[in-house]
Amino acid sequence: MADTETIRADSSYLAAGANRYSAASDWSAEGVVAFGSDGNVCLWNPQNPRGISSILSQHTGHVKAVKFLPRLEGDDKTILISGGDDKVVRAWSVSPRDATASYLQAVEGHAEPINCIAALGVTPAGAPTKRIFATGAADATVRIWAHDSAANEEPFKLLQSVKTTKKFIPLALALSPLDDEANGIVLAVVGTTNAVQIFTAGASDLEFTLQATLPGHENWVRSLDFIKEKTEAGSDLLLASASQDKYVRLWRLHQGTALSALNNATGLDLSVSLTPGNKIHKISAGGTKYCVMFEALLLGHEDWIYTARWSRTADGKLLLLSASADNSLSIWESDPESGIWITGARLGEVSREKGATTATGSIGGFWTGLWSPAGTSVITLGRTGSWRRWDYNPSDDAWQQTYAISGHTRAVTGLSWSQDGTYLLSTSSDQTTRLHAQWTGNGTDSSSFGSWHEMSRPQIHGYDLNCTATLGPTSSFVSGADEKLMRVFTEPRAVAKMLSCLTNSKIDMSSAPDAADMPVLGLSNKAIDNTSSERKPESQEEEEEGGLSQSNFTIPAALEATTTHPPFEENLSRHTLWPEVEKLYGHGYEISCLCSSHDGKIIASACKASSLNHAVIRLFETDKWTELRPPLQAHSLTVARVRFSGDDELLLSVGRDRQWVVWGRSGTGYELVQQMQKGHSRMILDCAWGPAEEKKRVFATAGRDKLVRFWVGENKEFGLGGEMKEGEPVTAVDFLPEVTTEGKMVLAVGTEAGRVMVVTLGVAEEGKVEVVRKAVLDKGLWLPGTVMQLAWRPKTAERDEKKRELAIAGEDGSLRIYEVEV
Repeated sequence: MADTETIRADSSYLAAGANRYSAASDWSAEGVVAFGSDGNVCLWNPQNPRGISSILSQHTGHVKAVKFLPRLEGDDKTILISGGDDKVVRAWSVSPRDATASYLQAVEGHAEPINCIAALGVTPAGAPTKRIFATGAADATVRIWAHDSAANEEPFKLLQSVKTTKKFIPLALALSPLDDEANGIVLAVVGTTNAVQIFTAGASDLEFTLQATLPGHENWVRSLDFIKEKTEAGSDLLLASASQDKYVRLWRLHQGTALSALNNATGLDLSVSLTPGNKIHKISAGGTKYCVMFEALLLGHEDWIYTARWSRTADGKLLLLSASADNSLSIWESDPESGIWITGARLGEVSREKGATTATGSIGGFWTGLWSPAGTSVITLGRTGSWRRWDYNPSDDAWQQTYAISGHTRAVTGLSWSQDGTYLLSTSSDQTTRLHAQWTGNGTDSSSFGSWHEMSRPQIHGYDLNCTATLGPTSSFVSGADEKLMRVFTEPRAVAKMLSCLTNSKIDMSSAPDAADMPVLGLSNKAIDNTSSERKPESQEEEEEGGLSQSNFTIPAALEATTTHPPFEENLSRHTLWPEVEKLYGHGYEISCLCSSHDGKIIASACKASSLNHAVIRLFETDKWTELRPPLQAHSLTVARVRFSGDDELLLSVGRDRQWVVWGRSGTGYELVQQMQKGHSRMILDCAWGPAEEKKRVFATAGRDKLVRFWVGENKEFGLGGEMKEGEPVTAVDFLPEVTTEGKMVLAVGTEAGRVMVVTLGVAEEGKVEVVRKAVLDKGLWLPGTVMQLAWRPKTAERDEKKRELAIAGEDGSLRIYEVEV
C-alpha cells in the first residue's frame, strides 16, 4: 500500500444555491459577496465571470446570517462573521484580492439559532478604533461583541447580552454612530412583532439600553438599515424599516429638540407628523439628547418586503433598494422639489401565474437585495437559490440585467456527463435537473471564456430527483425520482442553438422539437413545434385557468439574446425546459438508480425495495421504449447502483443486501453471470468499472464497512484482487475512462465525511490490484457532508492528458468540478 499524500486541485466550477434568508448575504466594500448555502458560506466576486471562488465549510447547520466587519486602517484582510442553526458565531479572514478565506474561530454564546448580524467600527474619544457587532438569535437575545485583532488569545469578547422586550425573536439588526464624533451609538432591533426597538449606548462604555419603541408597522418587520441623510457634518440619520405589511417606513434621528427635527425634515406635513400615531420619541446617548420621528411611508409593493438597503450615488443622492415577495426590486429616491419618495426604477418580473404573487407562491419572490460598493450594481436572490444581477448604464440611464450564478438548493443526488464531455447533467432533491457547460465561444467578454455556467434547466419536477443518465451519443437523457416511473427528455432546438453558440458544439436539429413548455399544475414538459405561437389549451378548463404555461410569449425568441452570454435566471427557469418524449413504467416504488449503455440503446433501472419481487433490475430498449422481460432478479433489498462495462457486454449491480451481481449480454438482454452474496460485510453503496482497454476486467465496490474492494476477472469470472481501508464509509467511486500514459488505472473515491481521494492502481499478472499512489485532496477542498456521486469528465481533444476534471455531487447541495493531476 502506497503512502497517502495530500494534493491540491484547481476548482474549475463551484455551484451552490443560496439559502433563502434575508440576512444570509452581504456585499463587502472590496466587492466580495458572501452568502450562506446550506451549512456553507460561499464567496463570489460578481465582477469575476468564473462565479463562486470559495466554499467555506465549518457550520453544522443552515447558515442564516453573514456580515463583513468594517476594515480598519492597516488591515490587509476582511473579517467575515457568520451564524446559523448550529447556534455558533464563526469568524473568517477573507482576502479581497482572490475572494478566498481561512477559518479563524468559533464564538459560542447563543442558545438558539442565530438569525441576524450587524457590525460597526467605533472610535471612542482618545482610543483606537475597534469593531463591534451584534447578533440576534431565536433565544430572544441580542448579544454585543467586540473584536480586537491585536488580542491574540481572545480577539472576540462578549460585551453585553440584551433581552428583547416582550421576548420577541430578532430578525434584523442595524448599528450606527449617532453623530460625527461617534460619542453615541444606536442599535435598532426588529423581529416577530410590529415595532422597531431603539437602543443606545455611549461609545466609551458600550452599554445599550432601550430608549424608544417605534410603532406603525402592521406586521413583522424584516429589515433595517441606517444612513446619514447628507455627507456634511451634523446631518441627520435616516433609518429604513421594511415589513411584511408591504410597506417601508423611514425614520429620522436628529440631534436636538423635536422642533428642530421638524424644521430639518424636508417635505413633511407638520399636522401628520404630530398625530398620536407619529409622535416624536426622545432618546439620549453619551449625555447627548436626540429625537426620533416618522419621516415617510413608501407604498408600491404588493407583498412582503424582505430587505431595504441604502446607497449613496457619487453626487450624494440617496437611493433605497427594496426586495419583495412580489418578485420585484424597487429603487426609491427622494424628489428634489417635493421631498416625496418615489420609485425611480423597478426591476424584476411581472407575475403571469396565479399564486405567484404571494410569499409562498410558485415563483416565491425576491428574498434579499444588495448594492455593490459603488452603487452601480444590484443583486437579488430568488426562490430557486439563484442570483440575478443588474448593472446601471449611465449612457442609457437604465438598469441592464446581466448573468449571475446559480446552484442546487438541496442535496445533489446524480451526475451524468454527455458522451463528448460538452455538458454535465445534475439532479437534486430540490426537484430540478440542471445542465452545466463551459462557455467557450461567442460573446463580447473574452475574459469569461472557459468559465462554467448553468446553461439549461431541462426538468423542473414535483418530486425529489434521485438519478439521471445521458443516452449515449444522442442529446437525450432519462431521470428517476421519488415516483414509480422514469421520464425521457430530448433537447429542443432553441436550447441546442444556444448551446452551439456558447460551447462551440455541433448540433443536429433535424428532428428536435422547437421548445418545451410545462402546463400549470403539470409534471410533464410538453413539446412546442410551432415557435410563432404558443401551445393551444388542451381543455376548456385549462383555457379558463388563465395561463397555459410558465410563460406567455414565444420561447425561442426569449433565448435569442442568450447566444452571446449564459441565460438569465428567468430564462433558465422558464424557457430552457426539455420536452418529455417518453415515460417508462414497471417499478412498484421510488426509483433508486439507473444508467444507460454507452451506445444509448438500453436503460437499466431499479427501485427502492424490501423484497425479492421489487428488488429487480428492469431493462428498457430505447428504440421502441419497451421493457426487455423478464426483469433481472438476484437482489433482495434496494439496488444502490447499476453500471454498464465500457463495451456494454457486462452489467454490474450492487445493493443494500451486501452483494454484487454481474450480468452478461444474452441476445437483446442480459442474464446472470456471477453473484457474490457477501461482497462486503455491510451494504454496498457504489460501484465502478475499470477502463475498457485493460487486459483483465476490473471493477470496484464501495461499502458502509469503510472498504473499497477491487475485483479482477477473466472470462466473466471475478475474484477479490485487493482492498483499501478508509476511516469512514465510502459512498462514491468512479474510474477514469482511460488508462494513464503509464498504463495505470485512476480511481476517484468519496466518503461519508466528505473526503475525496484519487488513487492510482496497477494490476499484476496474477490478478492482484496494487495501490501505486493514493492522493487525498487538500482539506480545504473537502465537502462538509457525504459525497453523493463522482464522475470523471470524458476526454476532450483540447485538454491536457495529465489534468482531468472530476465532478463531485455533495449532500450539502454543492456541485464541484475539480481539475486534478493524474
